[in-house]
Order: sequence, then C-alpha cells, then structure tokens
Amino acid sequence: MYSEKVIQFGEGGFLRGFVDWMLQIVNEKTDFAGSVVVVQPIDKGMCDMLTAQDCKYTHICRGSEGVDTRKIDVISRCVKPYDNYDEYLKLAEKASFRFIVSNTTEAGICFNENDKFEDAPPATFPAKVTQLLKKRFDLSLPGFVFLPCELIDKNGAVLRKVILQYADLWNLGDDFKEWVEKENIFCNTLVDRINTGFPKDEKIDLGYEDNMLNTSEYFHLWVIDGYKELCKEIPFDKCDLNVIVTENLEMYRTRKVRILNGAHTSLVPYALLEGFDTVKSCVDDEKMREHIRKCVFDEIIPTLDLPKEELIEYAESVITRFSNPYIKHYLSSIALNSVSKFKVRVLPSILEYIKRYDKMPETLIFSFAKLIDFYRTDMTNDDKDVCEFMKTASLEEILANKSLWDEDLTFLCAEVKKYVNK
Repeated sequence: MYSEKVIQFGEGGFLRGFVDWMLQIVNEKTDFAGSVVVVQPIDKGMCDMLTAQDCKYTHICRGSEGVDTRKIDVISRCVKPYDNYDEYLKLAEKASFRFIVSNTTEAGICFNENDKFEDAPPATFPAKVTQLLKKRFDLSLPGFVFLPCELIDKNGAVLRKVILQYADLWNLGDDFKEWVEKENIFCNTLVDRINTGFPKDEKIDLGYEDNMLNTSEYFHLWVIDGYKELCKEIPFDKCDLNVIVTENLEMYRTRKVRILNGAHTSLVPYALLEGFDTVKSCVDDEKMREHIRKCVFDEIIPTLDLPKEELIEYAESVITRFSNPYIKHYLSSIALNSVSKFKVRVLPSILEYIKRYDKMPETLIFSFAKLIDFYRTDMTNDDKDVCEFMKTASLEEILANKSLWDEDLTFLCAEVKKYVNK
C-alpha cells in the first residue's frame, strides 16, 4: 500500500506522461512507495474520466528506440476543488504529503488581485496553493517541496513570489510569510519531453479500453535546482531516469535553448524555402541533415561551457528526437515568430562564436540569410509590423534594427549578404 506523498496540480497528458511515469518507475525499482493525489486546477478537466478508471491508465513511449508500454497506477485519487472545496483543503491535514508538482501552463503562475481568501476556490493556481499553505501553517505541519513544471524561467521563485503577494493581499501575517519562506522549498526546474497525448488519429489495440491512454517520445529530462537532498527522498538516481539535481540550472536551460530550439530555428526558414514540411522530412534528407549537424556540432556546441561529451550526447539525442517516426512536427508551426526566436535561440551562438574564435560561424550566418529570405515571402506568421518591415527593408536596415536584435548587427552585413537570395 502506497503512502500519499505528492499533490499534483494538473491531470493533463504531460504530467501523467512525465512526473507520474517517473514516479511509477521509482515505485517499481525502489522502496519509495509513494502515490499521487491529483488536483484538477480548473473547473473543466479530465479528472472524472481518470476516476472512472480507478485513476489507472497506460503510457506508451515511442520512437526510433522502439515502443515501451507501461501501466501506471501511481495516482491514488482525484480532488476537484470546484466540486468539493472542503476535500481540497483537507489535503493540508495529511502529514505524509511532502511534494507539490504542477503544470498549469505558462499562464498558470499568475497573480489576480480580485482573488479573495474566502473564495472557494479562488481563480488562480497560486491563490489555491496559498489557501492550502495557510491551513498547513495553522496546523503546525511541515511545509512542502515545490517542483513546478510550468515552462517559465525560474518557475519556483516566481511561484513563491506570487504566493507571498497573496499573503500580503489577504493580510495573512508576517509569521505565515516567514513560514512560507523558511519551511517550504521552491525549486526552479526545467522539463523536456514531447508528450503526444491520446492517439486520436490512430488505433492502438491494448486488448482493453483505456480512455486515458497517453503517449510520448522516449526522451525525458528533468533538471531541478534548489534542493540537493532531493534524491534522498525520491531516489530518481537509482532508476536510470534522466533527472539532474544541480546548482546551475541555467547552464542546462542554455543548452536546451541553444541546441534543441536553436537547431529548430536555424533550420525552419531554410527548410520551408526548400519545400520541406516536417522536421523528420529534413532529418531524412541528406542535405538538410548535414545543415542541422553543422549548425549544432560545428558552431553551437563550441560556444557552450558544459563538458563536450555531455553536449555531444545531448545533441545526438536531439537528432534522434527529430527523426521520431511517431511525431509529426510541422515546420510551419515552429516558424511562428521566427525573428524573436532567432534573437533568443540562434543569435547568441553567432555572437559567442565570433567572440571565442574571431571568425564567422558560416552555417549559422547562412541560416540568418535564409531567415531574411523567408520573411520576404508570404509564408511567415509573425507580428504584422515585423513582417512588413522584414519584407520591405534593405539588408542593412534589417541588421541595424535594434528593436529586433537588441543591438546593431550591421557588422555582419558583408557575411550575411553572401547568402541572401542564393
């Protein structure tokens, strides 16, 4: 019999195919013996469907590595605050709860001054958590370890900040605020897994009905900063899981943004101009695959500071993910807001390469030129003013536009010019 140790805000495919999938493996391979109580953070959700299956479901990892099917029974029950608010608050009374995980989307960790302490429940996820923490504090029970999975920078620190804003708004007192800060641990995390959810467009015969069937790629990464003793409580390290507990999460975030996202952004405009439609179709093509590998291995990795072997291993996993036959990742969807993406994901690699090696990264410069060519077509999906400017301005004007790049890039003009319209 498992002990309820984790409160999980969110019942969607990502958490069930990431955190719950990992905890299932931890239970199978260690003596952790912990279960999850799922809180449905919004009024409408899938908890009724999950409860109808006794909170059990099947998860399938699929990729070029093969297919792995696993039955997940780590969730003990679901709680719906909008249906039974008292049941939700009662979670604070159970001393065995130690961890709170969440995925309430990038917009979920927010502050709403109209939320009231008396609301049952209030609108936002942090407000709901503040109510839970206040009851926990009043009962003199220990705090929690927070492991938010929302895709925002410093997600743990932001969640703590918003909770303290609610403490001030609701006049919950300095003692409570001190308890929040000293007795609770808010970890910043980075999550990475493509979760493809319920396979709506295909028939997978399990031999039984599963309305909560979930699918994902094989690759998974959870980088956690802020609690170095974590693996003593949840022994991820004994389960061959890709969980990294670190004091330097930013290096891993940079690695992901520069390699994974940078590979996408340096590829997509060029590939669309060449008539390709998906990431996999590019990896399957010799010329496009060579372009990706030159960008990543020859010009991006040399600008990063993690051990080279680790960077190469991660980059190879990215190429494998790009070639996953079960994932149709359309270039047109990645192309959204390509100018701002290029500034964040690719331009830093170009500038760092020049700084370190005093020469131009030719393939990334070529990608820059193809970005400019792409914006002179009608295929773009971006802010109207950005599209209009990029379509009509000269190369010199584009590179000089500080509002686009945060600096004057005209020093790149001669190099970029070699590849524009070529």
